[in-house]
Amino acid sequence: MNSENVSICEKIVSSSYIRQGSQARRSHEQLIRMLLEQGKCPEEGWSESTIELFLNELAVMDSNNFLGNCGVGEREGRVASSLVARRHYRLIHGIGRSGDIAAVQPKAAGSSLLNKLTNSVVLDILKVAGVRSVSSCFVVPMATGMSLTLCFLTLRHRRPGARYILWPRIDQKSCFKAMVTAGFEPVVVENKLEGDELRTDLETVKRKIEELGAENILCVHSTTSCFAPRVPDRLEELAEICAKNDIPHIVNNAYGVQSSKCMHLIQQGARVGRIDAFVQSLDKNFMVPVGGAIIAGFNEPFIQEISRMYPGRASASPSLDVLITLLTLGASGYKKLLRERKEMYGHLVQELQRLAEAHGERLLHTPHNPISLAMSLDGLQVKSDKAVTQLGSMLFTRQVSGARVVPLGNKQVVSGHTFKGFMSHSEDYPCPYLNAASAIGITQDDVTLCIKRLDKCLKSLRKEAGTEETSTVPPAEENSSADQL
Repeated sequence: MNSENVSICEKIVSSSYIRQGSQARRSHEQLIRMLLEQGKCPEEGWSESTIELFLNELAVMDSNNFLGNCGVGEREGRVASSLVARRHYRLIHGIGRSGDIAAVQPKAAGSSLLNKLTNSVVLDILKVAGVRSVSSCFVVPMATGMSLTLCFLTLRHRRPGARYILWPRIDQKSCFKAMVTAGFEPVVVENKLEGDELRTDLETVKRKIEELGAENILCVHSTTSCFAPRVPDRLEELAEICAKNDIPHIVNNAYGVQSSKCMHLIQQGARVGRIDAFVQSLDKNFMVPVGGAIIAGFNEPFIQEISRMYPGRASASPSLDVLITLLTLGASGYKKLLRERKEMYGHLVQELQRLAEAHGERLLHTPHNPISLAMSLDGLQVKSDKAVTQLGSMLFTRQVSGARVVPLGNKQVVSGHTFKGFMSHSEDYPCPYLNAASAIGITQDDVTLCIKRLDKCLKSLRKEAGTEETSTVPPAEENSSADQL
């Protein structure tokens, strides 16, 4: 409310009350002013009333919300459902223009401001999470796979003669299809088995560069976050190889922002060698709906070049979701979630270790993977060929989501390429196993319930196989609020 309206209010209601109300409003406005001035995530989270005030202030700056606006174009921000309008805080125009997703829209000053601020706040959070030297980023309304495709298509203009992408194998369909969709030929580099871990085969990467010729390689496409027993790629060594051979390097950091180890690998890779861009999912790292990603890098002109490759305007929903989330949490709230996730990783290690020993299995030793864990299922494999896959079905019907059961000998054709041992990141991993992950937002109750239900499923399968139960998993902590089975 401007000063003139405040003066009028003082003629209607006691001036002392109006001044008190004005001061309360100014406390909200002070927070907004600091955000606009600094472009950083506030240290402490905002209240919902402050966030809604801010979003409403942005919305009234868009032409579709002008009083008396007369729209005669084909795109005027008209919305038939008031429910849809409220869901988007009446920020209807989206972000960007036809030639650049980062461009300002003349009809939508508020939405454009939202876009700029979101990118600035997210950049600050990437630095807080560990990549201190990142210089530029933008939120794109596509999930990780298509965002990687956008990076590859941008590199095509820089390296028009290149046709290959070197890719240390990770059995996740979207990152493979991202390369094929962009029109390139993935060169799959099988991983090396070191103990229980699957690690980057650097010698094969070097040999492929010599065989194919560096000028014919679009980029190296590496990965940080992945399912155990595969562990993050040797990013520092790959970055040095890319710098030495003048080959771009794109990193799939899908859910790596939540891991200080993954972010450290990216920071170090950029310091000692070459990383052109790294891509991370919004939903996996910031607990927002699926549909957005962050493309970031250390060379601002190149990141801007990627943003200009996006054709047309874009949905503002992912930007709006992540901005609301980060303003709600504040930097301190997000750092608290990161600490809790790391603590729960240690708890999950202990509980899976305990469960594995009780059932004659073992927790695979994968110390280089900071998020995902794997427990062997050798005993099930011996008892029955179908028992391993049956365990996966049993867990799903018992509402244990996210746990992956990986049997031996799977084959899968993805975009014309046959993967042997699919899901295990290797043609011949020595044992079947079960995956579980400590991802951001996980709680102790999640772990307790998962262990209880997994224990019950394993006992049931052993009973069906005619094997007597010889051991029992000790009860979980009595103070847990998890439901009893």
